[in-house]
Amino acid sequence: MCRGRRRTEVSLLIQENKNLERNARGNDPAGTRDPNLDTVDGRSAALEKSAQSAQKSPSKTVDSFAYAAKIHNASKQVIEIVFWEYQFIDTANPTNVTRRQFLCGVNLKPDKDKELQAFSLSGPTDSVGAASLATSASPFQEKVVINRVEFADGKSWMRKDWNAGEIKTAYQRAMATPWSPNEMCRAL
Repeated sequence: MCRGRRRTEVSLLIQENKNLERNARGNDPAGTRDPNLDTVDGRSAALEKSAQSAQKSPSKTVDSFAYAAKIHNASKQVIEIVFWEYQFIDTANPTNVTRRQFLCGVNLKPDKDKELQAFSLSGPTDSVGAASLATSASPFQEKVVINRVEFADGKSWMRKDWNAGEIKTAYQRAMATPWSPNEMCRAL
């Protein structure tokens, strides 16, 4: 009994062979799969790339605006909460006022100062009149207004012409999620 020998050909992977195969695949019709992707190394590389991209948190850039005000506690009591707003008054039409309101937990002792910093996705205004741009360097007069102050002893002070009812829904939304330890202010 005679056994037959099998003859196998081995293709050497030299740079010329790699380039030849790559160039041949370049002429393949669209949608033809690269055979190297189906090798063990190709599949391992794809799994590694997938694992690394899953570990990275997707970064999103969001336009936001920073608002700041420095306050002084001139009372004899500790201030716990401040409701304030940043107003943008159109210089050409002073009746056109845009307000950005904030709620801040401050724990401000008597005769001390504190810098309030708040962030909002809303900018100064959605539109600017052409007359405002033509008349001055800044189309707005900016102003900070304190609407309400709540003291540690439970008492409070509120600006006479401020209506707390208009922020009720925004206040509930702001208080619906826990505050982080380093968070001072929230937009209303």
